[in-house]
Amino acid sequence: MKRIKTALVSVFNKEGLLPILKKLSDTGIELYSTGGTYDFITKNGFRARTVESLTDYPSILGGRVKTLHPKVFGGILARRENNNDLAQLKEYAIPTFDLVIVDLYPFEDTLKKTSNTQEIVEKIDIGGIALIRAAAKNYLDVLTVSSVDMYTDLLTLLEQKGGETNIDDRRYFAARAFDVSSHYDTAIFNWMNPGNIQSFKKSEQKANVLRYGENPHQKGIFYGHPEEIFEQLHGRAISYNNLLDLDAAIHLIDDFEETTFAVIKHNNACGLACRENLTEAWKDALAGDPVSAFGGVLVTNRTVDGVTAAEINKIFFEIILAPEYEPEALEILKTKKNRIILKKKDYSFTGEQFRSVINGVLWQQRDSVTETDVNLEFKTDVKPTAAEVEDMLFANKIVKHTKSNAIVLAKNKQLLGSGTGQTSRVDALRHAIEKANAFELSLDGAVMASDAFFPFADSVEIADKAGIKAVIQPGGSIRDKDSIAYCNENQISMVFTGIRHFKH
Repeated sequence: MKRIKTALVSVFNKEGLLPILKKLSDTGIELYSTGGTYDFITKNGFRARTVESLTDYPSILGGRVKTLHPKVFGGILARRENNNDLAQLKEYAIPTFDLVIVDLYPFEDTLKKTSNTQEIVEKIDIGGIALIRAAAKNYLDVLTVSSVDMYTDLLTLLEQKGGETNIDDRRYFAARAFDVSSHYDTAIFNWMNPGNIQSFKKSEQKANVLRYGENPHQKGIFYGHPEEIFEQLHGRAISYNNLLDLDAAIHLIDDFEETTFAVIKHNNACGLACRENLTEAWKDALAGDPVSAFGGVLVTNRTVDGVTAAEINKIFFEIILAPEYEPEALEILKTKKNRIILKKKDYSFTGEQFRSVINGVLWQQRDSVTETDVNLEFKTDVKPTAAEVEDMLFANKIVKHTKSNAIVLAKNKQLLGSGTGQTSRVDALRHAIEKANAFELSLDGAVMASDAFFPFADSVEIADKAGIKAVIQPGGSIRDKDSIAYCNENQISMVFTGIRHFKH
C-alpha cells in the first residue's frame, strides 16, 4: 500500500470536484494547482499551493504553458524505490506527487460547436495530456485520475482506504488514463487528417453490454451511442441482432421520401410499400411476405397513428421504428411488454463504413448513391412507361439495401418478391418469383431490379416468362448485348444505371 501525501490538480471542468477536494483536505493531502483550478480550490475554502510557486515560472503564452516543467514532471515520474531518483529530487527541491487529477480541454465538444480552426486548435491539450501519460507511466507509485468520469471511483477509493492505494488500484486508474489519452489523440488525428494519411484509427469509449452476441453462447458488446439515433420508448433491451436489423432498416428508409412502410428480417426487406396513406402502406408491405414478417423489425418514415397501430398490433414483431407516434398508437403498441418501440431522431451518418475481417479492418465509403430518372440509360427498343420508371427506381432502392446476389420484383410501388444473398443471380431471381407466387402476388407487368449485371440472358428470359415487363440493372457485362437482344425480341424494356450495388 502507498499513502497519498501530495496531489496535483489541474482540470478544465470543475463539476464534481468539490467532494474530492473535501476528502483530500480531510485526509491531510497537500494540494498543488494551476490557474483557474487554483482559484476554484481556494475560493471554496481549501488550501493549495500554486505550481508557479514550485517552478518559479508563471503561466505563459496565454496559458499554453503552465505545468511543462522538470519540477512538475520530476515529482510525478520519480521512482520511489530508486535511490538516484530520490537523490535528484532532494538536490533540486522537487516534491513527489502521489496523485494527479487532470481533466482535458474538451476537444470533441468543441468540434461539435464550431468549425473555427483556431478555436479547435486551442482545445488541443498539451500539458494535461502530458501529465496524464507521465502519471500513468509511473503507476507503480502514482494514482492517475484522467477525467470527470473517474471522480466517483476516486471518491470511493479515498473513503474506503483513507488515502492509501495498492498496485491494482493504480494500474486500473492508469489503464483508464491511457484509454482517455488514446481516445483524445484519435479524435485529434481524425480531425487533422486530410484523408491522404492511410491509417485506420477509431475510438469509442461507451460500451453497451448486450445480452449476448449473434447466438446465446457468444458475448456481445455495442460500442457507440444509439441514443443519438433513436429514443427507446418501450420494451426490453436491444440485442446484437436487433442492432444489425436496425442499421439495415434506418439506411433503407432514409432512401424513401414518400409515405413508406418496410419490414426487415435478417437485414433484408421482406416487405415494403409506398402509399399516400400509412395504413395502406403497412398492409401492402405486410402482404409482400406475411410469413417472414413474424418477429421482424418494422420501420416507417411517418408518424404512426392509432388506426395503423391497431393493424400492426395484429402480428408479432420485435421492433418498430418511426419518427413519431400519436398517443393512441403508443397505448396500443405498448400492450406487449417486451416489444421494442423506438422513436427515430434526425441524424446524419458519416460517409464511411468499416468491418473486421481476418486479422484486420476493411474500410470503405458508404454507398450513398440513389439513382433517379436522370441516371437511366434506355437500352432497348421498347421504352418503359412513366409508371414503370417509378417502379424501377423504387425496386432499385430496395435492391441497393439487399444482400447480394440480389433480385427485387415490384409493381405499383410494392415489393412483390426478393431473392437475397444467393450464390447465383438466377437462383436469386427464382427465389423472388417463388416468393411472389407463394403469396399470390401477380407479376404481370412487374419490374425487376438487379444489384449487378446479368452475365447471361437467362435471367431476363426467366423474368419474361414470369410476367416481368421492365428491367433495371447496372449493365457492364461483356454479354450485355445478349440480354438487350432478348428484351428487344420479347417487347421488354431495359434500362442501365451504370452503378453496381453489391452488399456482402
